[in-house]
Amino acid sequence: MSAIRKFQVTFDCAEPERVARFWCEVLGYDIPPAPQEPATQGSSFACVDPSGVGPRLYFQRVPEGKTVKNRVHLDVRVGTGLVGDERLAALEAECARLVALGATHVQTMYADEENESCIPMLDIEGNEFCLD
Repeated sequence: MSAIRKFQVTFDCAEPERVARFWCEVLGYDIPPAPQEPATQGSSFACVDPSGVGPRLYFQRVPEGKTVKNRVHLDVRVGTGLVGDERLAALEAECARLVALGATHVQTMYADEENESCIPMLDIEGNEFCLD
């Protein structure tokens, strides 16, 4: 059996600190205590799971803007174990909290015979993610 490897999720963005702070609020992550290196100050920023379980998120400044749909996105698991109206209420409450932080509500996808409800959203720089 091969070893499980730690990984980080890297975001290309225009404003690394702003986007990192948004995701800290979304996920309950922290900004690491280590100071940013002066040579890269402002060009990158990171946030970490305070429990050490989740992946590190790294945000790096790039010159180009976002032009196409993400090929990978985060599913923020707020409805785990919930079904029906209870799940939808939890998703909608979290959606309202994140919209107040600057996220964009794309649509609400209601439960059907195969899938539970979820809410696709955009972060403050237009990166797709879902409330699941």
